Formats: sequence, structure tokens, C-alpha cells
Amino acid sequence: MTENAIRLERRYPHPVEAVWAALTTPELLARWWAPGNIAPVVGHRFIMDMDAWGQQQCEVTAVDPGKSVSFLFSEGQPGHHHYLAPGGRGRRHRPSLRTRWLPVDTPMGRHAIDGMGNGWPGLLARIDGVLAGVS
Repeated sequence: MTENAIRLERRYPHPVEAVWAALTTPELLARWWAPGNIAPVVGHRFIMDMDAWGQQQCEVTAVDPGKSVSFLFSEGQPGHHHYLAPGGRGRRHRPSLRTRWLPVDTPMGRHAIDGMGNGWPGLLARIDGVLAGVS
């Protein structure tokens, strides 16, 4: 973790298309993170039900289909950037997912980073379990 962002990287033994689906398909997103009607379309607004964190108004800010998706939570809260690097052939060349939380310089942004910083490795590990059932 840096002062301004959480940066994580994880490799998956699944096709890059399956990992992309886990990031951008509402049904799969709900299985590893939280329910939300995400769509990989710039400007798309959706709500994520974050339990104790409440209903979060989100907006997709950037998309490179099959490679990256970025979105912001409601104003004053951190944004997320998920970059998917395709693997290649063989076990050593599995696709990797780099996740970065970009907090805004507010007390709420810092609170979100402090609260989720330790939780993200576990969340990213859950993607593997979800994809094991679909890929």
C-alpha cells in the first residue's frame, strides 16, 4: 500500500475472458464482491450494495474492453481501476489482474482505504473460487 493507493496483483489459472467477466458481469461480481448492476460502458451509473458501507452510487469512468475497467464510488470516495493482463500459453503465463484503489483526498476516502486495505487480497482470492465453477 502506498500513501495514495492500494495496489494489488493476482494471477489466475483461468482464461482472460473469464476474469474479465468476473469484473464486469453483475451476477459474477455479486458472488465475489458485492451486488451491483455494473456494465463495462463509460458513463454507466450503478449501485453496489456494500452491506455495512451502504448503497454506493458508482459510475464507470474508463473501459478498454477485455483489458481494464475503472469506476468511482459516490463523490468523495475512492475510485477503482482493474487492469487485466492476458497470460499466454502454459501455467507460467496465467492472466494477471492488477487492482488499484485511488482515494480522493478526503476523510471518507482515507477511511475507505484504511477499512478495505486488508480486505482486498481476500476479495481477489474469491474470484478464483467463482471462476472455478464457470470456466
